[in-house]
Amino acid sequence: MILEPLAVPGGTPDALPEPLLLELTGLYRSDPAFQRISGDFPDPDDIRPEQVAASLSGELEPPSAEVLLAREGHRLVGIATVLAEHPDPDDPDPWIGLLMVHGQEQRTGYGRTLAGLVEDRLRAAGHSGVRLAVLENNRRALAFWNSLGYRVIDHREDRRLHRPCTVMRKDLHPA
Repeated sequence: MILEPLAVPGGTPDALPEPLLLELTGLYRSDPAFQRISGDFPDPDDIRPEQVAASLSGELEPPSAEVLLAREGHRLVGIATVLAEHPDPDDPDPWIGLLMVHGQEQRTGYGRTLAGLVEDRLRAAGHSGVRLAVLENNRRALAFWNSLGYRVIDHREDRRLHRPCTVMRKDLHPA
């Protein structure tokens, strides 16, 4: 698996090449159960390219944000968003904002590999830990992150939609 940063022409996901935007839309559509839990799209069974572009635009809004595409060969198998600096100045860790694997590729090890590659990037950038927030109604994600060594450090609402979340952290020891 390789990670490639999403190149955003003109600084806006609205300008993404149509084939890439359609590929990303297919990824978001591939897991309607997750989309229902997240509530990020009005109709999880009918996610449209313009909605995906708007969602990515929101993910890329903070200056330290990065969207990483996970590819196996030429196939898009996942996506991760990373926030190198949290808006709260008292929070020293980078955050994983989203880690999503194509619905047909789940439970094949891609999620674990993608998370590991993101952690490796953060470690190489000199970070000693990483945080993320999991929606409290997403038990499968809580179990996944726990299995990767993330530990619960807080419970609070997310900043954007005020949904109840479990905040988790993992120490990034040198490889």
